[in-house]
Amino acid sequence: MVVRIGINGYGTIGKRIADAILKQKDMELVGITKTKPNFECKIAMEKGISIFASSSDRVKLFEEAGIKVKGTLEDLLKNCDIIVDCTPGGIGASYKSIYEKYNVKAIFQGGEKHDVAGFSFNAYCNYKEAIGRKYVRVVSCNTTALCRVLYAIDKAFGIRKARVVLIRRGADPHEDSKGPINSIVPDPVSIPSHHGPDLNKVLPHINITTIAFAVPETLMHVHVVNLEVNNSATESDVINILSKYSRIKIVSAKLGLDSTSAIIEYARDLGRKRYDIPELIIWKESIKSYGNEIYLSQAVHQESIVIPENIDAIRAMMKITEDPEESIRLTDESLGIGGDFNI
Repeated sequence: MVVRIGINGYGTIGKRIADAILKQKDMELVGITKTKPNFECKIAMEKGISIFASSSDRVKLFEEAGIKVKGTLEDLLKNCDIIVDCTPGGIGASYKSIYEKYNVKAIFQGGEKHDVAGFSFNAYCNYKEAIGRKYVRVVSCNTTALCRVLYAIDKAFGIRKARVVLIRRGADPHEDSKGPINSIVPDPVSIPSHHGPDLNKVLPHINITTIAFAVPETLMHVHVVNLEVNNSATESDVINILSKYSRIKIVSAKLGLDSTSAIIEYARDLGRKRYDIPELIIWKESIKSYGNEIYLSQAVHQESIVIPENIDAIRAMMKITEDPEESIRLTDESLGIGGDFNI
């Protein structure tokens, strides 16, 4: 079974999902949409990816730029089994009626509200519940990271309470018009931030409170996690459990990986495309246990952590495989997740 997939939006997330789909034996990328002709269109063309204009009134823009489009979003939808919406946050909901019109399944990203799909997804946590669904929302980068680590620890030791401080990057590297500049901004000032309630859409039983701050850097987010667990665990216990999950990597600051920039540099040295790190990174030295209380700090590459989740969501929704472990294995092997990031 080969599933035909379209991507609406070819920016930070869309182009990474497109590359990931091209590596799957059970998926076919029908095409992507763009709102304007730019360098990303040129790159897509060089890869042999079909380009569709986001709407009919934009076709002329592409023609004037010398970029041949195969039609519009609606033409793309006519030839897809499922569409992955990668439009800017809050925009995806406006396209849902068009997806309904053409009776295609749709995946939305974490920038949309839970209600747009009625189901929020993480591959480790609720893959089986996504099987056959028409609409799924893959949760945001921060929520994806929290889902991975809290699922693993809760399954092993039982989480009684989670308290998390998130230090969020102010913008992605290419977003030169965004800040904050020379400031640390509570995001929001009130508590909790949206991340805790968002996690509860996937893991409703977790007692979690989150607070977030945006800072003037672009590389990664950092989380400081404090957990109270039902069953006491040593630091070795925690490390052993987390090490079993391919999408969680424990790294040592003693080897120079003592900052987000060092982690990014390591990904560059490994030859990772775009220096992507879809794994959740946890500093070994930050893992501390005091009986029933666990502390750890983790780094989140916001541009790539949700990519494998989108691929798994496609498999679940299209019933390619109903086994979450099989889907995760296929995705991880095709994307090279976990294998080289060993320090």
